[in-house]
Order: sequence, then C-alpha cells, then structure tokens
Amino acid sequence: MPAYNAEKTLKETYNEIPFDIVDDVIVVDDASNDRTSEVAKEIGIKHIIRHQSNLGYGGNQKTCYNKALELGADIVIMVHPDYQYTPLLIPSMAHLLSGGLYHVVLGSRILGKGALRGGMPKYKYIANRLLTFAQNLLIGEKLSEYHTGYRAFSKEVLQKIAFEKNSNDFIFDNQMLSQILYAGYEIAEITCPTKYFTEASSINFRRSSIYGLGVLKVSIQHFLQKHNLASFDIYQSK
Repeated sequence: MPAYNAEKTLKETYNEIPFDIVDDVIVVDDASNDRTSEVAKEIGIKHIIRHQSNLGYGGNQKTCYNKALELGADIVIMVHPDYQYTPLLIPSMAHLLSGGLYHVVLGSRILGKGALRGGMPKYKYIANRLLTFAQNLLIGEKLSEYHTGYRAFSKEVLQKIAFEKNSNDFIFDNQMLSQILYAGYEIAEITCPTKYFTEASSINFRRSSIYGLGVLKVSIQHFLQKHNLASFDIYQSK
C-alpha cells in the first residue's frame, strides 16, 4: 500500500483485506504529514517503511515492490490505502495470476459503470476515455483503461521490467504498463467499483493536465520503441 496522508482511511482499507490468502501487508509512508505510520503500527501491520522525504507516487511504489520482492512474494497486489478501491477483489485478481495464464491484472473502473456511479468527476472520466483511446491506438492494445491504481503483478514481471528507471511521479503507472506490454505480457482486467470522497487521494486539474501530457509522451515513446524508430532506457530488461 503506497500511502500518503492516509490515517483516516488506512484502517478501513486494511479491515477488508482477505487474510486467508494474503501473507504480508506492506505500507510505505511517503513522508506523510499525519499519523499514517502510527496508525499502520496500531492496527498491526508488520512491514512499515517511512520515507524521510517525499519521493512521489512512483518513488513510493518502487519501495513497495522492492520490499515485496525482498520478502519473496510470488504475487504482489497494489491497493491504495485511501479506500477508493476495495481489497475484496484481491482473491479474484490473485486467482488470475496463480494459474499462470496472466502475469498482470488491472482493476478497471471503466468496465461496467463503476467510475461514474462511484462519483468520478465527469471531466476526469472523459479525459480517461480520450487518453485510453489514444494509448490503445499508439500502443496497439485494447485495454479499457491505463489509469487505475489497483494492480496485481506476478514476481516474474517485477523481476524482469526495469521499473526503477521510471519517473517518481504519477506517470510511473503508465511507464510501467508500457514496459509490461513491450515485454510481451498480456494484461487481464476485471470490473472494479470505486469511490470518490474527500479523503480519497486525487490530483488537481493542473497536475491532471501535466499527467495527461506525460501519458501521451509515454505512448509515443512506446510506439517509436516498438517500431525501432528510437530507443528508450526504460524498455531495457533488468
């Protein structure tokens, strides 16, 4: 769980984790200004890492995945501790990976009507659809969305792709999916309900615009790399 100022929602998220199949929970506190780390300790989370300075959303995930690999995880599932996504989908996501057919599973807010029903602002929904259309066109895929924060990976994927070379900012997510698809892995998606409320993490319009431009840049880089028109460091294996 990549956490930042999640003291109000961490416990609620944690309480929905199905511990009959989950062996370890990792919380990485990205130098929060609240009691995120203290709450994590109070509710019994064993693996708590606190960054001394804020590294950003991508930097937080790098710490999460490296710690999971250090613990010997076979399946790693990222769920935000802001309770926007329910951990109740963890068994379904893990099942798709455990059979070996897929190595990556995304919880999609766009499949079904989860996004708008859950309160996603209409401008974000429209931007999501437009960006996803452009990405599918450039990358040559048919994903319903590239922007969900609910993701499951096999150990093999995390050991192969060079996620450490990615940005420490929000664009990390799209770089990682681009790396995964370029490496030849197929991505499965399942319908995921979502909730938008005051405590749920979100970025403002300005940062959303910067993110959107970054997404297009990554997709163009993927296109150029795929067609041998250019070479980018992030697509090199570890």
